[in-house]
Amino acid sequence: MQRPIVVMKFGGTSVADAERIKRAARRIAERHAEGNAVVAVLSARGKHTDELIALAHEVSSRPHPREMDMLLSTGERISCALAAMAINDLGYEAISLSGSQAGIVTDSTHTKARIIDVRADRIRRALAEGKIVLVAGFQGVSQDSLDVTTLGRGGSDTTAVALAAALGAEVCEIFTDVSGVFSADPRIVPNARKLPLLTFEEMLEMAASGARVLQLRSVEYARNHGVTIHCRSSFEEGPGTFVVDEATTMERPLVTAVTHSTDEARITLTGLPDRPGIAGRVMTALAERAINVDMIIQNEPVSEGHRADMSFTVPRADLDLARETLEPLREELGFGEIATDERMGTVSLIGAGMRSHPGVAAKAFSVLGDAGINIEMISTSPIKISCVIREEDVPRAVRALHDAFGLAEGGEAVDLVGHAAAAPRSRPASNEEDGRR
Repeated sequence: MQRPIVVMKFGGTSVADAERIKRAARRIAERHAEGNAVVAVLSARGKHTDELIALAHEVSSRPHPREMDMLLSTGERISCALAAMAINDLGYEAISLSGSQAGIVTDSTHTKARIIDVRADRIRRALAEGKIVLVAGFQGVSQDSLDVTTLGRGGSDTTAVALAAALGAEVCEIFTDVSGVFSADPRIVPNARKLPLLTFEEMLEMAASGARVLQLRSVEYARNHGVTIHCRSSFEEGPGTFVVDEATTMERPLVTAVTHSTDEARITLTGLPDRPGIAGRVMTALAERAINVDMIIQNEPVSEGHRADMSFTVPRADLDLARETLEPLREELGFGEIATDERMGTVSLIGAGMRSHPGVAAKAFSVLGDAGINIEMISTSPIKISCVIREEDVPRAVRALHDAFGLAEGGEAVDLVGHAAAAPRSRPASNEEDGRR
């Protein structure tokens, strides 16, 4: 009888030193002893990747992306080899594989490659021989050049989910230093509640809005391929948070979580000509430099022939590159200034229940207004409301919203009566507020 396949992934903190590697090895061996065919994906140890990046910049002012991939891919291989040694010492047969040896085939985009195929024949052969297979996460091999590629930060999550999909595993277990996904960052909200269940859509919105437990691309891959994710702790027993398809869930709560980010920057282009194609030219230029634009607001000209202003947010780390990209467009498009603000953050409400409950936006804006927090920009989706605010206001905003929507452990359900028509007390710099939530 074929043994059920289990895919386990251990993050950097879970393999940070020898004792933690041996702890992970024991956990992997236990799952094998239970009668499972086990594939474990490992990240680089602790801060090892950061140390390699720093070293690269010590020897080169502009490290070549191909060579960065060669360098950074070593960290995960080290973790896998050490874990294989530890498992062998426990009396089980283990084999470590690089991403290319495991059959992770990618495109040729160095440092941010995307998986295009998983050729897991070697893994299947090793499992059939009764071996435990350890796979280096975060990496693969390009289809065209056969060069080593890496998948970007958090890419080991994507490796694990991709292998689970290719091997037909029922669940992909992601082991981290936290016991699951919480209703808010516990460092900001100590009474945040661990969420036993999330939908893929909720988790996607949370990951995109600052929750860092799971990598965004891994959740997209899991949703597209029907892989259930179980996010759990490396250091304690018990269930964590399951991320599943919405069709398998009961009715979802009104608001599930509050997420935040403090690494946003705002760019405002003043005096844009009011003619077709201008916004498209601006966004195309940024996209060609792989700069992700989040919220976008453009004011309406007061009359025909007048000019408009456009504001949008980008990751703070991309601000200099964005300015460099936009500066040549000033003469081409004929706009005025490029104004920037580096000290922005976002706070977001996430919840599949928003689809069927009006008044969430009105209540959220009122709560922030009562707390004296001004809303600079607003963005919405069917299950998310995001507000751009001053960076220094983010912790206070998270706590206020978390309390107002009863998200703490043992919190009471929220009554929206009287809030559906309430006007926001903070003045949003957007016309997107429509009370749809």
